[in-house]
Amino acid sequence: MQDIVDEISRLLGASVTLEDRSFNLLAYGAQSGDIDSVRQESILRRRASDEVRAHFEAYGIATATGPVRIPGLPGVLGRVCVPLRHDGVTYGYLWALESGELTDERLAAAWPLVGRVAALLAAQARGRYAPLRQFFSADPAARAAAGVVADGPVTAVAVRTPAQEAALPPTLPRTLPRGVLADPDVTDPGPSAPGPGRLGSGGPETGGAGTGEPGPSAPGSGVSGSAGPETGDRGPAAPGLGVQGVGGGILAILAPAAQAARVAGLLHGLYGLAAGIGGPRDDPRDAWESWREALLALRVAEHAERHAPVADWATLGVYRLLVRLSPRDLAGLAAESAALTPRIAASVEAYLDHAGHAGETAAALGVHRQTLYYRLDKAGHLTGLDLADGEDRLLLHLSLKAAALLGGA
Repeated sequence: MQDIVDEISRLLGASVTLEDRSFNLLAYGAQSGDIDSVRQESILRRRASDEVRAHFEAYGIATATGPVRIPGLPGVLGRVCVPLRHDGVTYGYLWALESGELTDERLAAAWPLVGRVAALLAAQARGRYAPLRQFFSADPAARAAAGVVADGPVTAVAVRTPAQEAALPPTLPRTLPRGVLADPDVTDPGPSAPGPGRLGSGGPETGGAGTGEPGPSAPGSGVSGSAGPETGDRGPAAPGLGVQGVGGGILAILAPAAQAARVAGLLHGLYGLAAGIGGPRDDPRDAWESWREALLALRVAEHAERHAPVADWATLGVYRLLVRLSPRDLAGLAAESAALTPRIAASVEAYLDHAGHAGETAAALGVHRQTLYYRLDKAGHLTGLDLADGEDRLLLHLSLKAAALLGGA
């Protein structure tokens, strides 16, 4: 790719840089003539700033099918942007600083090389797609048939994508670190998706409609209709389905364990939504277990503010137990605090989260300590539970956490 950029730079007689769709620098030619701050920052920092990106994208480069001439500004030289398109998809951009000699004829002479570098970008992107839905199946035969090759330790990441995303953006893998695999099939819950709470294991609610029996597994769902040979319980009813209160799809990612948190953060930044990180697995063949944890962590991220917007399975504490409960069991536990008003419930939960320290809780809530005592006393009357009793306090605390997981149902 660097050789092609060098040859394009020679043909055009201009300073050339090559960036992916997210404006990450991939290669650059030798400097020819003047340089501006945009090129300098791109080379030094390996990517353009958000302001520069917005400025250039305003000229329609993302959908252009041919070179786009962008006029200069004070301190910014004019340049030509050549979208790198392959099979109708833009995978990156070739930039050439305007030298006064970038004629249409010169650009046409470089067109075959532009096509080659676009094809290379497309091949790299497609090479990082993988059928992770199948690889995350609880069925060993399905995992083997997926043909996914990865080195351990690995971690699965589940990322919520906007409702309008019908499929994985073609250039997404170029924004991720090396060794990260993404499934191009973004699951989008439809009318046949399981109802609220189906990410919990066990219980008749996870089975066929109205039968009370376990239902068959969905193709590539990563869940068998009964307990698989590796585990004694059922996991999420289907990857990407059943997360309550939100729409859109779920993107499946397999990352080296050391990079999982960074990848989750990058994708959260891209979509602006939640992500869940599973536990690491030394053997990639066990990544399906990490995927189940990632889906459950995603559910926590979308319902528990303390763990939003990116939840790591390893840090979820008691939520690792609660999120595995069936909807029926969660609802039963949440019923213990159902009589509380929202304000009193929030006050009690804050009090219990602060280990019963009234002063810290009152300061966190911004209320007088006597106001807090009044609300705690009111909570005891409404629930019939004694906050001076350890078991009652534990029950009420778990009930409030369970109610959060049922939020939006």
